[in-house]
Amino acid sequence: MKVVIIGGVAGGMSAATRLRRLNETAEIVVLEKGPYVSFANCGLPYYISGEITDRDDLIVESPQALRDRFNLIVRSNHTVTAIDPQRQIVTGITAGQPFSESYDKLILAPGASPVMPPIPGLKEAKNAFVLRNIPDLDDIMTDLRTNQPRRALVVGGGFIGLEVAENLRNRGLAVTIVEQAPHLLPPLDEEMAAFVQRELTDHGVQVITGQAVTAFTAGGQQAQLADGRTLTTDLTILSVGVRPNTEVAQQAGIKTGFKGGIIVDDQYQTSQPNIYAVGDAILVTQQITGQPALISLASPANREGRQVADVIAGLPQRNRGSIGTAIVRVFNTTAAMTGLSERAAQQAQLPTQVVHVLGKNHAGYFPNATDLNLKLVFNPKTGELYGAQAIGPDGADKRIDVLATTIKGRLTVSDLPELELTYAPPFGSAKDPVNMLGYAAENLMAGLSEHIQWYQLADALAQGAILLDVRDPDEVAEGHFPKALNIPLNDLRARLGELDPSQAYIVSCRSGQRAYIAERILRQNGFMHVRNLDGAYQLYQAVRPENLVYRQ
Repeated sequence: MKVVIIGGVAGGMSAATRLRRLNETAEIVVLEKGPYVSFANCGLPYYISGEITDRDDLIVESPQALRDRFNLIVRSNHTVTAIDPQRQIVTGITAGQPFSESYDKLILAPGASPVMPPIPGLKEAKNAFVLRNIPDLDDIMTDLRTNQPRRALVVGGGFIGLEVAENLRNRGLAVTIVEQAPHLLPPLDEEMAAFVQRELTDHGVQVITGQAVTAFTAGGQQAQLADGRTLTTDLTILSVGVRPNTEVAQQAGIKTGFKGGIIVDDQYQTSQPNIYAVGDAILVTQQITGQPALISLASPANREGRQVADVIAGLPQRNRGSIGTAIVRVFNTTAAMTGLSERAAQQAQLPTQVVHVLGKNHAGYFPNATDLNLKLVFNPKTGELYGAQAIGPDGADKRIDVLATTIKGRLTVSDLPELELTYAPPFGSAKDPVNMLGYAAENLMAGLSEHIQWYQLADALAQGAILLDVRDPDEVAEGHFPKALNIPLNDLRARLGELDPSQAYIVSCRSGQRAYIAERILRQNGFMHVRNLDGAYQLYQAVRPENLVYRQ
């Protein structure tokens, strides 16, 4: 059996090496259009700042090493230009010369390419780059060393854009991020992304959201924004997303769907016989919505490569889809997410409720405890888990990994308090923030609490509700909601007579915990129109700081 794989890196090389471990006699040929067949593309931004010091560390395996260990025929700088499914031949170009390769089985792992937006003047901008592979990195490093730019513009505030911005800033450049969406990291919800934006600005990065770059002038030295502003830039990195490389597949009659992604079945089989596909170029089933999705992440690509090798080798394996789990470090904080955001769940028309919890990375009394903001998105009727997000200096990865596992395992809200997670003061809390998410969500489902979200507050107050702040006076003095009524929690029982049981109240504290206690006190004393501001003051302060009053 001869297997040809188009594309290396995650999906292609995982397929090649797994297939060799399963079949020692198969002829396995890998055709990679670039010079490097196996490299750490997720590590590329960290070489810019010097955090990764040796460029060779980014090259995982060489063609010779793959031949020596796995007996693979790896041909770099081979660009496939056509596939003939009837004759089972692929053809292409290498070093200006044509080549052809027959196959019994063909695996497509062509990956995705950076989107190049049709911005006037971009083609003439000699200082504009993308970052997807090692040659891209080499071009950026050459510009940094030769031209020594002082000001950098990052177009796009997604995961790669933020990593590039961090590393350029750590290199000493003045950095501006322009994101067309209303907030950074569009896969996150707005209030969670606000913590990331605050971290960026605290480290001197200028962030402009809700704006697009409409033109480049002066050879790329000037960037025009939609609102008329002009930014001066010595170096521009474009990071506005990727598109699947499926043109050759489409020309071969292979069916594609959403955004040009290759349609595969649960065996990774395309619409053409003996042709399979994996990685960033394929459509997978979003396991929560059941809808096709492009999930361009390394972990799913590696898994898919391994599974398609199993299928070709005759092992019982199937593609069960993905939920999309991702993480990014931004200076001293971490943002992680899994599954659906609140916005995505609502767009999918799913019954949706959310809850925010402010916890600690480990026991609060143990030194160096730091805040950890978590958000859970779930079905308020069934307790089905849709997604989760976490932001904090430490511990976000651990909690999102746990929650991603619970979603994959189809656990529910009621299972979260039952999770037995490791605890000792340096590592966690006896009631882990993940457990606390479950407790808080259970309270909502049981009707013990009713939440209002940060974006609903203004309308509720306009309709006559009163915001009751149960923080202590010294906390309120530092910053507070305008026109809020302050009764510290410990005084609330003695001062119930100051409140009107027929009045609608929204209760807030710093994180929501004291507000919940206040809500329970009020409800059990005849106050039936009481809601808890989910995430409370600290969350609202992150997303709408301009609406608050601060100590002068």
